[in-house]
Amino acid sequence: MKKLSLLFIFFISFINAQKLTSTEISLINQGDVKTLLPIFQTTDSHQHTTLLDQSKEIDPTDPNTAILVARMKESLLSTDGGVGIAAPQVGINRKVIWVQRFDKQGEPLEYFINPIITWKSELQNLGPEGDLSIPEFRGQFYRSQVIQLQYVDLKGQKYSEIVEGFTAVIFQHEIDHLFGILISDKKEKELNDEYIKVDAYKKSDSVRR
Repeated sequence: MKKLSLLFIFFISFINAQKLTSTEISLINQGDVKTLLPIFQTTDSHQHTTLLDQSKEIDPTDPNTAILVARMKESLLSTDGGVGIAAPQVGINRKVIWVQRFDKQGEPLEYFINPIITWKSELQNLGPEGDLSIPEFRGQFYRSQVIQLQYVDLKGQKYSEIVEGFTAVIFQHEIDHLFGILISDKKEKELNDEYIKVDAYKKSDSVRR
């Protein structure tokens, strides 16, 4: 009986953790689904703090989640060459990302709710990265060649897939955002890490995430 009570408390706490705050709801609804959300910048101290915060899971079936997803897409489409965006970059510390799928025909933009990387290959590639939230910053970074990903859609349907190549790089970059990890901070950490060095992906330096 005690175990059941503890499980019930855990379940209720998990559901409550997914609920959006009134502040988040207000921000999400300051415009319709065709209105972009401003992209936060590290040059603003308040916005930088939001970008460094860890994100919580979100209820995929909450109507506000669908609005957030739609407005994030508009934000990404408004950029010059952006191929991915995470909810913290529009001021919402929740686990939602958009990624351009270069590994699919037509290279579509797709959203992912509560994404988790469950496995990364040891083999890594070195390639250029920038960030929509960090003006004038670029660097060379190591990322796993292959990842396994789990996520849900707006109906709460669960998915799992293997992603390779440059698209896997975008996923790793955007999911880093959900943990408050920025590439400007990551650069310092990489100086002390050892990697399997292989050829970098041939991708235009103009591409930003």
